[in-house]
Amino acid sequence: MTLPLLEYKPTTQNQRVQSFGFADLNEDAPYIYRLEDATSSAERDALIQAAYRQVFNEQEQLKFNRQVSLETQLKNRSISVRDFIRGLAKSERFYRLVVEPNNNYRLVELSLKRLLGRTPYNHDEEIAWSVQIATLGWEQFVDALLDSEEYDRAFGDNVVPYQRKRMAERPFSFTPRYGADYRDRLPQQKPFVPVGRFNLNFDQPFDLQTFLRSTNWGRVSSVLLLLVLLCSVMLLVAAFAANPAG
Repeated sequence: MTLPLLEYKPTTQNQRVQSFGFADLNEDAPYIYRLEDATSSAERDALIQAAYRQVFNEQEQLKFNRQVSLETQLKNRSISVRDFIRGLAKSERFYRLVVEPNNNYRLVELSLKRLLGRTPYNHDEEIAWSVQIATLGWEQFVDALLDSEEYDRAFGDNVVPYQRKRMAERPFSFTPRYGADYRDRLPQQKPFVPVGRFNLNFDQPFDLQTFLRSTNWGRVSSVLLLLVLLCSVMLLVAAFAANPAG
């Protein structure tokens, strides 16, 4: 049974006030990417790159994340920018990179940032949309955001989503793709300690017994034997050089 979207009361956010904050507009290249403005091949490539940057984030733009079929359809104008964004968000690569490592609350935060260009209004909105993910599934949740009235007003069919308004915080593109709960579950790498190496501790007085117990006598014997053989060879060579006729 599908549950309706729970009601929540939006709190005032800077993206909802016309004169509050400022548009992000991709600060590295201040430009809103519209399909109707992309008349050349280079401009279409720039629009596609902006879409990847928005959906997959700055840190995740790798060649194997590309969706070549979707790119071709967009270049041929067989699909809209909205459908291209929809395809990226529903792709297997996005699911494995972003959806699988995160809980529903984190997914709501990331999705609103990347698809609607804003942060959640409050925790009530996070709860409401997380219920939709749990009942509808990921793909229908993406459809609910992209087919919403808010998306229509902000971006329409042919504008790449962007961070609409913000104050002084870092751009959304710096938001890591997984939260602290997933990071804390990752296996912790132990520092490498070479086996059999004697660790000198100059804070403690020298203890002969501790030194003798911790020394790898097998390696010491090998080094001594190698030195004896090397000295023997050098003595033989010196003796032969001093008396070649003998």
